Amino acid sequence: MSTDPLSGMIGLLQPRAVFSKVISGAGRWAVRYSDFGQPSFCAVFEGCCLLAVDRQPPIMLTAGDFVLLPATPGFSMTSLEPGTPVVIDARAAARSPAGETRHGTRGGRPDVRMLGGYFEFESPDTSLLVSLLPAVVHVRGAPRLPMLVELVREESLERRPGRDLVLARLVELLLIESLRAVPEKQAEPGLLRGMSDKRLAAALRHMHGNPARAWTVEQLAQKSALSRSAFFDRFSRAVGLPPMEYLLAWRMAVAKNLLRREDLPIAEVAEKVGYGSASTFSTAFSRHVGQPPGRYARMR
Repeated sequence: MSTDPLSGMIGLLQPRAVFSKVISGAGRWAVRYSDFGQPSFCAVFEGCCLLAVDRQPPIMLTAGDFVLLPATPGFSMTSLEPGTPVVIDARAAARSPAGETRHGTRGGRPDVRMLGGYFEFESPDTSLLVSLLPAVVHVRGAPRLPMLVELVREESLERRPGRDLVLARLVELLLIESLRAVPEKQAEPGLLRGMSDKRLAAALRHMHGNPARAWTVEQLAQKSALSRSAFFDRFSRAVGLPPMEYLLAWRMAVAKNLLRREDLPIAEVAEKVGYGSASTFSTAFSRHVGQPPGRYARMR
């Protein structure tokens, strides 16, 4: 298993590309999208507009900007001088035919043009893993993101062999590239802020790289070259969870993935995520997930 926590998390989320389309606007316009819940992205090709995500400060988007919403709450998008809002059902819009969507004045050269899209996470632990990511990822001036977005656009328009696999890999790259481009000062409590702290990053790499080890707070503090109390406080503030709670959540995410995708005995899964016996693991898994691992595996 990778010792890189970000790569490990993206691997467990298992993104799958679903849909993308070109969106443009001209004149005065405003749209209000309902809560969607699935991850979505937007890349601005030319022009500018305003984005206001629920419970987040508004953002001016300009050419070259990339935005990722890991859970896509409700949001509004408008011209710089907003028009009368048009309410759009996000789920209905996601099912609409591909092509270009125009907001505001029809015809003529647009004031803003962008690619918008969404995808799905196949992981059963989406809510847990997404909670460790920023609510809004806004990246400006990352040179590789426009290239990846253009590849997503081209691939989504074609019906070539292997399209779904290529899109899934491109979305993985989009996720990793955008998340690691987030400036440290903008990172909310979660995995990105933890990884931006070099001392905490050492502990996170060990937790992700070897979940089978019987880690203690003292051992993880040593990996971070911090005292036990300093490590506990620093980790809890940066990641948003105490170290052992985070480790438990990661072990259970790994266990779910193994049970869902591998034909392994419960005892072997238990060993891979740090439990000395199948019964101890089953008790912990049942408490965390709400059902025993055997039943979970059969349901999947």
